[in-house]
Amino acid sequence: MVTGTRGTIQRLDNIAIVVDDLEAAKAFFAELGLELEGEATVEGREVDRLVGLEGVRSDIAMMRTPDGHGRLELTKYHSPSIRAGEPKAPANTLGAHRIMFAVEDIEDVVERLRPHGAELLGELVQYENSYRLCYLRGPAGILVALAEAAG
Repeated sequence: MVTGTRGTIQRLDNIAIVVDDLEAAKAFFAELGLELEGEATVEGREVDRLVGLEGVRSDIAMMRTPDGHGRLELTKYHSPSIRAGEPKAPANTLGAHRIMFAVEDIEDVVERLRPHGAELLGELVQYENSYRLCYLRGPAGILVALAEAAG
């Protein structure tokens, strides 16, 4: 660990994801085990300047992992209009790729997420002797990977 160096990061604070249905996204990630930390509506000149858009008004929900170390910011823009990406982009698309969560009982987690729109991209696989893994698509096309340690 680097200590006493100016300009180094302290930690990864959160990852933000823009969604079209905030309630569905909150329900999906709550089912996965994240806890709602807080919600707010943000707007105004400072927000416009920060994100480089005009007339921003958005609702955000901050979700926290059970260990308290990771946070996911879910953002629903009311204005300006959302620019659609490709919600079914394949796993090898450039840019943000996926979020991975360590879980116990991966089959149970997948089954609990299905009613919230989760779809497996491929199959649940055993990777060597270390992990059981799967990729699934969640709300707004978000790629979510699940990993269960073997043994």
